[in-house]
Amino acid sequence: MGVGLVLLVSVLCALGVCTVGENHFLYYIYTGLSKDLNLKGVYEFTALGLLDDREIDYYNSKEQKKIPKQSWMMEKMQEDYWEKGTQSRKSKEQWLKDFLDTIIQQMNHSNQDLHVLQWRHGCEIDESSGEVKFLRGISEYSYDGSDFLYFDYENMRWIAAVPQAEPTKRKWDNETIVNQDAKRYLEKECVDWLIKFMEYGKETLRKHSPPAVYGFAKKSVSDSKKVSLTCLATGFYPKDVDLSVRKFGTSIPDHLITTSGVRPNEDGTYQLRKSAEISDDPTDYDCNVHHSTIEEPAIKKWAANPKTGSGLVLIGGVAGGVIVILLIVLAVLFFVLKKKRMNGGAGRGQVIYAGPQDLSARVLEIIPDAEQCDVKEFMSCDFSDSGKGSNSSRNSREESLSSNGRSTHSINILPPTFAGDDEEAQNRLISAERRFSKSMYLPPNLAGDDDGDEGQNRLVAGLTPGRQSWNSRNVSTPNLAFGRNDE
Repeated sequence: MGVGLVLLVSVLCALGVCTVGENHFLYYIYTGLSKDLNLKGVYEFTALGLLDDREIDYYNSKEQKKIPKQSWMMEKMQEDYWEKGTQSRKSKEQWLKDFLDTIIQQMNHSNQDLHVLQWRHGCEIDESSGEVKFLRGISEYSYDGSDFLYFDYENMRWIAAVPQAEPTKRKWDNETIVNQDAKRYLEKECVDWLIKFMEYGKETLRKHSPPAVYGFAKKSVSDSKKVSLTCLATGFYPKDVDLSVRKFGTSIPDHLITTSGVRPNEDGTYQLRKSAEISDDPTDYDCNVHHSTIEEPAIKKWAANPKTGSGLVLIGGVAGGVIVILLIVLAVLFFVLKKKRMNGGAGRGQVIYAGPQDLSARVLEIIPDAEQCDVKEFMSCDFSDSGKGSNSSRNSREESLSSNGRSTHSINILPPTFAGDDEEAQNRLISAERRFSKSMYLPPNLAGDDDGDEGQNRLVAGLTPGRQSWNSRNVSTPNLAFGRNDE
């Protein structure tokens, strides 16, 4: 890595930016849709850069301009960085679209349906005693929520996750020079940029926030004899958190828990909600939260059974203040819903979320409005698309990836909340519990097209096995090493 890089990391650690044993990552995530949904805030193509869970830059197919998402990125990076980055993103937008068209034909799917392709690439490091340790480089593709293709950087070869990806694998494996550049980018240039960005954003990156923990109880909707207990931890950073609903100090099994998964807040912090339905005394239960910012776990207990129709029981030292806030939220919600009815339901379909099973079938679903969600019990409304046992399924998924020598860190990472109404819808689309890709942290193409050839890496449609030969097409692998400072 070099003496200069080691010294730089040592200084960063002294300033509190890094912690011994703590991992840092720089990822770029690209998401392409097969067609325009004509929904506000949902774009055919989006790209974003992520540094340790924080969004540092953003691009979409409507504005077609790479923009900074952190004030320190705007201050530190020169204008030509954003100009080159914009051109690189435009090139990748076209490339990903062509690749998605090819995959749709290879999978023998209809191009009339919605399909999603994601590409994530980047690097992860660890610091020990002030020295940088390269952990892994990642370049992965997923199609409609399933693994499709990923790069084995150690052996410089591509691994097909499904039979339909084999033609692409064979073609890209023959691009020896390009794969060598990709390996070099992942192990060296990506790490250099990661360290540089950490230095630029050190004031922001070292700001850690403890979780605020709340407990809610209400009568079960499905069974009037049961009580639904919900534990909410919010406002915490870093993202990693351990939350459990316990009975007599013992955690309730995952298959009995419904979870939202860790999701982003607008201010860059995170939240996590878990719920359980019980038929016995709520006072036997508590909510237990562990986070790196608190020495002792935060524990909240539930009160006695809520009365029928009583709504919520809030446990916590700031209950009074939270109730006031909830009243304000309810008042605003009532006003919005009333205005919505007066406008004949205008606005429906603008906010969407991705489901856990079939993204293509559910991508047009909307958040329930007043007819499906009692405004008086606003906090009980389920705005997620979570399911029971998601933790256990996620663990099995991590074991599967580990056995293949792949990164498992990407499974648990969610993209940060985008600022603004337009980006909020897109954020819901790509950060739902299932997400488009289980195997990808989110979007990654490694650097930029510094050869200026927008046609580079274009994958031509019509490569379905049995119809046309892949070798008859002059298609190159994605050049992961083009980015430098124009990613």
